[in-house]
Amino acid sequence: MNTTRATRTRRLTAAAALVLATGCGTLHASDADARPTPSTPTKTPCPGEHPTPSASSTAPGVTPEPGDHYAENHGFRVPLQLRGRPRCAGLAVAARIEKALEPLRERGDFAPAHTRAALLGLGYPEGAVQTYQNGPTGVGFLVLADDTPLLCVEGGLDRAATHATAFGGYPDHSGCDMPSGGH
Repeated sequence: MNTTRATRTRRLTAAAALVLATGCGTLHASDADARPTPSTPTKTPCPGEHPTPSASSTAPGVTPEPGDHYAENHGFRVPLQLRGRPRCAGLAVAARIEKALEPLRERGDFAPAHTRAALLGLGYPEGAVQTYQNGPTGVGFLVLADDTPLLCVEGGLDRAATHATAFGGYPDHSGCDMPSGGH
């Protein structure tokens, strides 16, 4: 009887190990009913948007080396991505701003004061708009488009293009401007 009990225990242990090793309860690509689980992020396109690959959350041009804490120490400078309805609102605001500034670019008008006037003409209050010279033939801007929830738009125009990008502010910071220090 001890042999039977020992054999049964070994079989149960082997079965439990197999279940744990194969990920009991997980769906595989070969499963006919495979659907995204709640933990799987899905990106639903906003109206007028074409699906594109998602961008990395690492700051552009920063490839952290093992043991390098640059990205970790400068994470407070990485803008917060918008998700869901705020993301769609941000895309709409960015497109509206690009449309309003494109005539300036086409005329070759890269004066920060004219860019500011065009942004104020969209209805943003004085304190919500910043413009600055960006090189000899370019203008940069930052707009606080909404404060509940925080919706920021930054971008610029130069001879090549007009561009605007929406984001949700910065971690540990209440405004749209890039913080100068973290925690």
